[in-house]
Amino acid sequence: MAMADPAPEGALVLIAGAGRLPELVAESLRRARRPFRVIALRGFTGRTLRASADATVDLLDLAATLKLLRRWGPAMVVPAGGVSRPSPAAILNAGAALRNREALRAIAGGGDDRLLRAALSLVEEEGHRVLGVHEAAPDLLCPEGHIGRRAPDAEASASIRTGRAVLSALSPYDLGQATAVAGDRVLAVEGPEGTDRMLARARALGRRPFGFGRPLPATVLVKAPKAGQDLRVDLPAVGPRTVRNAARAGCVGLALEAGGTLVIDREATAAEADRLGLFVTGYGSAP
Repeated sequence: MAMADPAPEGALVLIAGAGRLPELVAESLRRARRPFRVIALRGFTGRTLRASADATVDLLDLAATLKLLRRWGPAMVVPAGGVSRPSPAAILNAGAALRNREALRAIAGGGDDRLLRAALSLVEEEGHRVLGVHEAAPDLLCPEGHIGRRAPDAEASASIRTGRAVLSALSPYDLGQATAVAGDRVLAVEGPEGTDRMLARARALGRRPFGFGRPLPATVLVKAPKAGQDLRVDLPAVGPRTVRNAARAGCVGLALEAGGTLVIDREATAAEADRLGLFVTGYGSAP
């Protein structure tokens, strides 16, 4: 049941999607003693957070979400967690009352970034401020340096440099936030399917090395936000499952942009990397 009284000054509203991230954000806010409310997204929010949510709405019921925000008058709104991209027809039907049809068609037919920015603009047009997880819960971000016991060697460092260059070159094309690289060879680039499935493709290619059967150099998963990406709604993230899938793909480690990548369950991620013999390292944004 939604709370009808106005939000206290400085309060946040957490719009909770799928996965562990919304729960981790809630825990971080509690540690920081920051008051907040939760709007659960039906069919996405996990059971624990959903049980204590102040309200539950459908993903495409934008009017209901905005009505709640008007009632509470929050200072800040924090979206966190995953959702499935709706069909263009569903977006048009849900937003017809909020935007003209031509603008909606452009949004529905565009990339994920355009859709996410459009959702943010609807909230901001109502006078609310939108924060990203990196702003509301900065303790969840990857730090610069190593997470766990291992560090990249010279061969892995060369792969990291290639991966960073690849992501920088491709980022304007909404192609994703990750690549699997072996030396100067790109095994896979993340597309709409996400990092885990990209790693499965890299695993298949790794079984058939390029050239005359020569072994591949050290394969590394490199992950970073796209240039100009709105980090408030689509921040790259890794966790223990990412480490396991990287190991299955033959990776020797993960390289993440420090301050631009979330680490879900940092201690568990480090422990899994140590168990599997992989490094996890955060690099600065400068080349």
